[in-house]
Amino acid sequence: MAEQDCGRPGASYPTDCELTEALRDRAMQRSRPLERSVAWQDALARARQVQLLLLDVDGVLTDGSLIYLPGGGEAKSFNSQDGLGIRLLQDSGVAVGIITARSSEVVERRAHDLKMAHVLQGQQDKLTAYESILKATGLRPPQTAYMGDDFMDLPLLNRVGFAVAPANAVAEIHRRVHYTTERSGGRGAVREVCDLILEAQGNLARMQAKFDR
Repeated sequence: MAEQDCGRPGASYPTDCELTEALRDRAMQRSRPLERSVAWQDALARARQVQLLLLDVDGVLTDGSLIYLPGGGEAKSFNSQDGLGIRLLQDSGVAVGIITARSSEVVERRAHDLKMAHVLQGQQDKLTAYESILKATGLRPPQTAYMGDDFMDLPLLNRVGFAVAPANAVAEIHRRVHYTTERSGGRGAVREVCDLILEAQGNLARMQAKFDR
């Protein structure tokens, strides 16, 4: 049988043939695996073990800017893609929490909105805060991940099973972690690591399918 001729010069709407080809092309695109970097592939084994992702705030969940408001308040900007990534990761069974040296009502509100399991603010000694979480949860370091961007994060980055830094982290941090995201803090870095963990544990496609109808 000869192939159907899809050519319709001057037509203002697609033919059945053109629609069929478009659907076929779309199906092929969806079935084609995403191209991942070598660094992403190398990180999968560690990410596969993660049961708890802990995050710094300034420079990780935000771009690091500190905005002081009249009256003593402050403002921070969070990324909506990061938020959805955190929700999806939690839905998959991986808990998410915060360990940060500073204290902020804005952070408390964001953590509450995202239903984070652990929110430890004002922690100058982040390692002690981390140890308290391990004791409370019964988790071991290989089952935990931490994402930080500066020197204060080194004790945790040296201890967890999966250490991550955003692209904007200081140079020394990049040398100490297992994975550096392509995106910067406050610009989707957290979403990137959430997706990596989801993929490593075989849950990324399942989570996407919840929306792809």
